[in-house]
Amino acid sequence: MEINLEVKEGKQRLDLWLSKELAELSRSRLAKLIESGHVKLNDRVCKSKKVLVNPGDRLSITVPAPEPQDLKPEAIPLDILYEDEHLIIVNKSANLVVHPAPGHPTGTLVHALLFHCQNLAGIGGVERPGIVHRLDKDTTGAIVVAKNDLAHQNLQAQLKAKTARREYLGIVHGSLKEESGSIDLPIGRDRIDRKKMAVIPLEKGGRQALTYWQTVERLGNYTLVEFRLDTGRTHQIRVHSSHIGHPIVGDPIYSSAGSVGVNLCGQALHARKLTLKHPVSGEEIEAIAPLPDEFNKLLTVLRNRCNK
Repeated sequence: MEINLEVKEGKQRLDLWLSKELAELSRSRLAKLIESGHVKLNDRVCKSKKVLVNPGDRLSITVPAPEPQDLKPEAIPLDILYEDEHLIIVNKSANLVVHPAPGHPTGTLVHALLFHCQNLAGIGGVERPGIVHRLDKDTTGAIVVAKNDLAHQNLQAQLKAKTARREYLGIVHGSLKEESGSIDLPIGRDRIDRKKMAVIPLEKGGRQALTYWQTVERLGNYTLVEFRLDTGRTHQIRVHSSHIGHPIVGDPIYSSAGSVGVNLCGQALHARKLTLKHPVSGEEIEAIAPLPDEFNKLLTVLRNRCNK
């Protein structure tokens, strides 16, 4: 695939400018494309990510087709919230990676879907068949998967246009001062720990990220919060919550707080509701994922503490 772009304004490093224009590609992926000679600046191969681009510059980026993986279906149980011939919405469990990645070559949601849906392979890409959006490994809840290319394109367009809505429930440390608000802070790859995300200024490669939140229940020194995503950056809710001093309970990456007395698989964050238009009929679909047992147990423990 070849992508042609033209710089309209400003003067910025090549890799930073590309990361803004090509949001679907990570900065590490773009850096590898530059280093391997897949980027041309004004018709000449450019292998330096630090080159400054100027208004009027023309860029051509060649994105090689991904190497196919031999994905084998696996009989992993699925909690199905909605399904027809065009799409399936699953209540993802904790400790389940969405698609194959380094360290997780098998046992993913994709492997389970390939077993459940006979004609899923190849839709939207061989490595991530049918996947429209992601949930972190230990974030539970509703995730939609397309069963054909038409549904895949339509659902991705809904997410991009923000007509599909994703609502989460999370338990955070501390008592939020306000009843509701928003966090509008750009997110990018952490400069020190590349496995983490962080709040990064736009001019340094961060991408715009907006999270709305609403207090649901105050639980002493904890708060049950509803989050609504306006953008879908990696670890967005977790990064934003931690940045304002209220990290998600049990978050192994963005929280340094101690145990709350309940053994959690990961962060207490659950994709409770997914609302979208059916890609063919246009009918509104609202899928609500029940809270996992661990989440309910934690709520019970915190409520009991408050009532003592």
